[in-house]
Amino acid sequence: MRMRIGCRLRYQLTQPTPLVAMLNVHYSRFGDLERADYLVTDPSVPLESYRDGYGNWCTRMVAPAGDFTLTTDGIFRDTGLPDPVAPDAAQQAVEDLPFDTLVYLLGSRYCDTDVLSEEAWRLFEDTPPGWARVQAICDFVHLSVSFDYMQASATRTASQTLSGRQGVCRDFAHLAIAFCRCMNIPARYCTGYLSEFGQPEPHAPDDFAAWMEVFLGGRWWVFDPRNNSPRFGRILIARGRDASDVPLTQTFGPSTLTHFDVWTWDAKNDPAEAAPGSRK
Repeated sequence: MRMRIGCRLRYQLTQPTPLVAMLNVHYSRFGDLERADYLVTDPSVPLESYRDGYGNWCTRMVAPAGDFTLTTDGIFRDTGLPDPVAPDAAQQAVEDLPFDTLVYLLGSRYCDTDVLSEEAWRLFEDTPPGWARVQAICDFVHLSVSFDYMQASATRTASQTLSGRQGVCRDFAHLAIAFCRCMNIPARYCTGYLSEFGQPEPHAPDDFAAWMEVFLGGRWWVFDPRNNSPRFGRILIARGRDASDVPLTQTFGPSTLTHFDVWTWDAKNDPAEAAPGSRK
């Protein structure tokens, strides 16, 4: 599957403003890029790139006052296969988990496990440990929370999502992650592109997506409580404990987002000439 992926974000800034962007495909998928999704700014400014503590590729800059645009645009070759499923993947005892997974058992900014622990055990203690337990968590979140773009909130925690029963994909992910951690299953937050390949039309406007990875049977597996079914064309950008670790852009000063485009298109025909749509 050959996909054209990218984004365009435009900001209005009142003063020169330091900015960190996390908009490039994750290094684990870099080899699948036919054309690299280089970050381009308008106006052009010096860029400095680095890897954060989770291995995510970050780009630092100082944006000038006025209109400032960030754009990526690449060609990605995907396997064309859906998210893998492994019903026999087993849950490991905490004492047997690799050291580097233990941080994903802890509470974090949006995954308030201390608040949710008792409810998690009430809901899921009797489910079979392993894949079936994680799927039960995803089923519960998917059915209990209503998706609504108009209810997006930058401060909503997992426990608030549970009590309010509404949110966007990051809220679904945070709640499922928190429940998994309460049940001693390492879980981490992921953000990236998710295509509409294989989905019934009409398709919603493209957007970045959030999902989770859980550690079962000695490796990490994708689960998506928002969609709750295997999907095609899922491309990782960044992962961390929760959304606070992986902001797509972080501005260190006043800023207004005035334009936002994301595209995940079938690129087999004429990717170089296709013009991204517009969403303001």
